[in-house]
Amino acid sequence: MKKFRKVLDGLTTSSPVNPCGSPACGSAAGTPSTAPTPRELEIQETLMSEHFQICKTVRHGFPYQPTALAFDPVQKILAIGTRSGGVRLLGRPGVDCHCQHESGAAVLQLQFLINEGALVTACADDTLHLWNLRQRRPAILHSLKFNRERITFCHLPFQSKWLYVGTERGNTHIVNIESFILSGYVIMWNKAIELSTKTHPGPVVHLSDSPKDEGKLLIGFESGTIVMWDLRAKRSDFRIYYDEAIHSVSWHHEGRQFMCSHSDGSLSMWNLRNTAKPFQVTFPHGKTQRDGRKESCKPILKVEYKTSRNSEAFVVFSGGLSYDKAGRRPTLTIMHGKAITVLEMDYPIVDFLVLCETPYLNEVQEPYAVVVLLEKDFVVVDLTQSNFPIFENAYPMDIHESPVTCTAYFADCPPDIIPVVYSIGAKHKKTGYSHKEWPVSGGTWTVGSQTYPEIIITGHADGSIKFWDATAITLQMLYKLKTSKVFEKPKSGDMGRSAELVEEDPYAIQMISWCPQSRIFCVVGISAHVIMYRFSKHDANTSITSLEVRLQCEMEDVISPSDTENTPCFSDPSGLSPQPQPPSPRSNMPDSVRDSIPCLKVKDRMIRMPPGYQAELVVQLLWVDGEPPQQITSLDLNSAYGLLALGNCNGLVVVDYLQKTILLCMSTLELYGSADPFQRLTRSPRKNRQSTSGLTELSDNQVSLDLERSKSPTSDHVNGHCTSPTSQPCPTGRARVPGGPEGPRLARRGPGRPPFRKAQSAACMEVSLPVSSLTEESRENSFSRSRSSSVSSIDRETKEAVTTLQFVESYGCKSDTLPTPCLWVGTSLGLVLIIPMSIPTDEQERQEDPVTVAPTGTVLMLKGSVLRFAFLDCGGALINSPYEVWRDQHAPDDPDRPRKRKLVNFSSSSSQEASGDGHLAVVCSERQAKVFFMPSQACLYVHNITESSFVLRADVVSVCNSVCLACFCANGHIMTLSLPSLRPLLDVSYLPLTDMRIARTFCFTNGGQALYLCSPTEIQRITYSQEICDNLQEMLGELFTPIETPEAQNRGFLKGFFGGNAQTFDREELFGEAAAGKASRSLAQHIPGQGRMEGMKAAAGGVVGELARARIALDERGQRLGELEERTALMMTSAESFSKHAHELMLKCKDKKWYQF
Repeated sequence: MKKFRKVLDGLTTSSPVNPCGSPACGSAAGTPSTAPTPRELEIQETLMSEHFQICKTVRHGFPYQPTALAFDPVQKILAIGTRSGGVRLLGRPGVDCHCQHESGAAVLQLQFLINEGALVTACADDTLHLWNLRQRRPAILHSLKFNRERITFCHLPFQSKWLYVGTERGNTHIVNIESFILSGYVIMWNKAIELSTKTHPGPVVHLSDSPKDEGKLLIGFESGTIVMWDLRAKRSDFRIYYDEAIHSVSWHHEGRQFMCSHSDGSLSMWNLRNTAKPFQVTFPHGKTQRDGRKESCKPILKVEYKTSRNSEAFVVFSGGLSYDKAGRRPTLTIMHGKAITVLEMDYPIVDFLVLCETPYLNEVQEPYAVVVLLEKDFVVVDLTQSNFPIFENAYPMDIHESPVTCTAYFADCPPDIIPVVYSIGAKHKKTGYSHKEWPVSGGTWTVGSQTYPEIIITGHADGSIKFWDATAITLQMLYKLKTSKVFEKPKSGDMGRSAELVEEDPYAIQMISWCPQSRIFCVVGISAHVIMYRFSKHDANTSITSLEVRLQCEMEDVISPSDTENTPCFSDPSGLSPQPQPPSPRSNMPDSVRDSIPCLKVKDRMIRMPPGYQAELVVQLLWVDGEPPQQITSLDLNSAYGLLALGNCNGLVVVDYLQKTILLCMSTLELYGSADPFQRLTRSPRKNRQSTSGLTELSDNQVSLDLERSKSPTSDHVNGHCTSPTSQPCPTGRARVPGGPEGPRLARRGPGRPPFRKAQSAACMEVSLPVSSLTEESRENSFSRSRSSSVSSIDRETKEAVTTLQFVESYGCKSDTLPTPCLWVGTSLGLVLIIPMSIPTDEQERQEDPVTVAPTGTVLMLKGSVLRFAFLDCGGALINSPYEVWRDQHAPDDPDRPRKRKLVNFSSSSSQEASGDGHLAVVCSERQAKVFFMPSQACLYVHNITESSFVLRADVVSVCNSVCLACFCANGHIMTLSLPSLRPLLDVSYLPLTDMRIARTFCFTNGGQALYLCSPTEIQRITYSQEICDNLQEMLGELFTPIETPEAQNRGFLKGFFGGNAQTFDREELFGEAAAGKASRSLAQHIPGQGRMEGMKAAAGGVVGELARARIALDERGQRLGELEERTALMMTSAESFSKHAHELMLKCKDKKWYQF
């Protein structure tokens, strides 16, 4: 326990200009404030550095850029390898594990040790790895690095410890799985083919043992050569030379014939009795042309030939379509007897597997499903039904259905919110799925004891919103909302800008604001629009209110400071009622005459809205004088106040969504009045304006930020460009409200600046320098110039973006004695403004009387752009903003229970005597954090977070029944600071930031958790709580469960006698060191795995696992041996005593005669 005491008397400063605000930082001494000073502040901080540790928890979504697929038919576990060296292991829902090769080399192939709890991975760096899956966190036990040959194919027979490895040179090596050492037995390519062959057969593309005889190995070479190698005799049984290249081979279960797929789109069937030519060649998708020849087809990349006991065999293959039709989608073909079914896929097929009932290759396979791995999706087809339906995916593989542009994470939500949202979303689920259970059902998982409701919300480029249930490390989609339905669709006849808007994702989501208690939901779109939704369990026929705001600046006027002193832009309710719709922006008009029109047209008719989130209000910024509106950079909504605030680099807008009116519309500079600490003059922007490439421009190239890590991306004060994740280039000047006087209409848009930029997926965002005619040196200097609170650092710049907003009960002036509703405004120049408001408390008055908003000029200052506000009471507890309890506005009226607004943490000023002691305000910027005492505005604590980088995300979160400030920096550091003393608790270099995808999507939440988009298709959840790290093993699922291997079927005497029963042989006898010798040391290098000891310890400490049971058995056996040893010692002592007495008796009776006894 550490106590912080600070006497606040005499530490406050007052402004000589305005008694209600101070331009000073508050950390310097000044004249005492007239506001009442509180008693001695005493706050006990409980958080220590021991409470924090960074750890990855779980990864959700589709594995990015998949390359390989494998399945354990006994354990029913699926593995997916990726191009970046990742391995994803999937079982039943909740069993989801991600592993990563340190080298980052692509995974070429995966091989399960079936029912052994192990996996072999072959990577592009020619290394084999053995993973131990008998622990919740798999680890590498062994690695084998090939030095002189490149790995092309691997095969591990069922219940064998010898792995066959084919190489690019055409050789086949054999690896002992237990020791991970090469055998001396090698099948050289020149011995496999005939000596008379003049050409190299190419790389090994297939290896498999014969189902009929395990001593025969079938080797397929890329050129079309197939060799059956007799492992015992060390010679080939037969060789096949085919004209077309081979891609894959599949056996019939009886081992007498096999099928090959070729590069010309054909399938060839071969019989072992006659290998001179195939007994059947088919072109499944090749039509016969008029001249009698088959039309050319694409290669069949893979084929699987599976038999069924009660029906004809299944032949499943990918590819093979004819070249005549361009643009055809990738297909998977299922041939069942004479029936051919072609399944079209949305993405190219990477790999597929046919799931069968038995792991034995010499038995009837009985296929029941096909797992298809696509480039961006994962599909499982049911083979047991004639129409081949797909299974409903048990994993959240569609996060990237439309590119993710923003995320939000809410932990410890109200317990009723998830069932309610799920019940609405379940009504809109797709139908037609297979009714059978999900076939990938391996592993075990139970909900942990420490669980609470968690929700993740993702915003997408197409304007859709997805709600996900993230409780207990799982992820399940609850509800999907399409924001584009609010707007009119572009008419087919419209030309000009309409096609461009549709093409460039005008509905893309940039920001999300959600109040779980009131269930009010707000989104910010890239077209400078805000949509507010209310939740209802009932459908409704209603219209959507549209408010249009002219938040743009005058172009040529130079305004003196006296002219900028502006009063709030009030108007009577009739004047601020929903305005009539202007002409549609989707018209063929030049940009120079575009004025007072929104970017999108809101539907102006009655709309039937289904249950769920229903749009109530749309706020749109308008074009002004041919200039498109600037994108919105900040948003906050308060359901108790009934207010919505939004800001961009032009200014601030406050909307009363209950009365559907605009309360305030001012430029940022006008908010200061005479309290501007820099005494700036507004001026027109530079005429030679250039565009920037920022977060709203699509680019597939990731730009490294290694050089920019020490530079703040928020503003470029030399060129006047905004390149921040939260701001865009903007003109400056005076903001105007709807209906205000219009200035001269000037065409100011530069040639390189479109009115819209493509919606930037969070998967591929980047920071780019402004495009200008400056030299490289000056461009570098202009970007690297960080912000400061001095006049020289901003070069008397007038442009200032609103970067963060928050409604709260606070003090607008130093002289305030009681808290009132306030809006805290943070800007890109590190300034904080406090705007008090007067809100009627009576429900009827609130609907009729206007809300007054009056900027007072109160100013606080920090270094860098302001990112986050939070408020603590004098005991150090977090003060939550007031909110309205949810009520269904479309529910049937009940005369006994009239619907009234129920507000929490909101009361009139007359009843706030208990709150008159003041509170603490935590303000965090890109560079530093400060804690102020309100209302005196005294700065109690200051902490410079970083000097060499800048903070990208900051949040005040609750951890271990206390609160702290969590920060994520551009250099990849994650930090936590205690509150209110700002004492560093954690500083870990977690990950290097290589693109803006992570910066855009990283977010903290309560309970010590966070998430970010680690790839365009995956969400990575992490924890910075030591408690969760300690309990993580309990939260994760078990990949391995002890299951008895199914017994092989009894083939019967006659079938075995006439059909040639499968022969077994001792591989150890052939491949062991005694028979084959040692392999050359220069050929491959054995590398012990780092996870060997950890894996053994984890397995020994596991709940289910053979090692755990073996250890228990050993302990029991040792105990019994100890008891046996004690009993043996007693028996030996007794035997010695008996021997002694017997000897004495013998000596005593030695000389006696028989009759003397």
